[in-house]
Amino acid sequence: MTTFPGSPKLLKGAIVGFDLANPLASVIIFQYNPKEVRRQIQGEFSQERGAPTEVLRLKGPPAETISLTIEIDATDQLEKADGIAGSMGIYPQLSALEMLLYPKSSHVLLNSGLLAAGTIEMVPPEAPFTLFIWGIKRVLPVRITGFTITEQAFDPKLNPIRASVPLSLKVLNYTDFPVTHPGFALFMAHQVVKEAMATVGSVNNLAAAAGTNVNLF
Repeated sequence: MTTFPGSPKLLKGAIVGFDLANPLASVIIFQYNPKEVRRQIQGEFSQERGAPTEVLRLKGPPAETISLTIEIDATDQLEKADGIAGSMGIYPQLSALEMLLYPKSSHVLLNSGLLAAGTIEMVPPEAPFTLFIWGIKRVLPVRITGFTITEQAFDPKLNPIRASVPLSLKVLNYTDFPVTHPGFALFMAHQVVKEAMATVGSVNNLAAAAGTNVNLF
């Protein structure tokens, strides 16, 4: 099958977890981009009721959640006799996704050793710094709140070879990070881009209402 040479290159979405101890453990590039991404945005106001001059005062950026379903399928790789798909199916891809919610085994063993030594205070493990990447205009720090893995087909060794995974993500904004954390800068950059896009949309709407064409780029 040939591809039209003038067709644009398709960008693929991804979820990437940054872990300095194992930087390749949690990189999930979508094999197929989801058909839809659902975003729920809830305004954060200082108070529901109060003086008329305070009713519109914002407490911070809105709370945003993202829902999407990713599909993982080893059929194409199996047809090409891919060694990893042939021996493990999609188990590695599912494991990379799951490790975003697992404490690292090294941390668990360290805490277990401290507990056995009688140490009272143990440091809770920290999840990887996770990004939801959906095009160059949307690179967001997120926390995965949960997902359901439905394994739909298996190879003769019972390795999963096809799965559907609905994901729930909570967007983390600049109020969730110290100023020195990269998540602070990433969210601020995201908001600046959104403000620019809002201006473009408003100018185009006004131009359309006036019956003129405006080309901002």
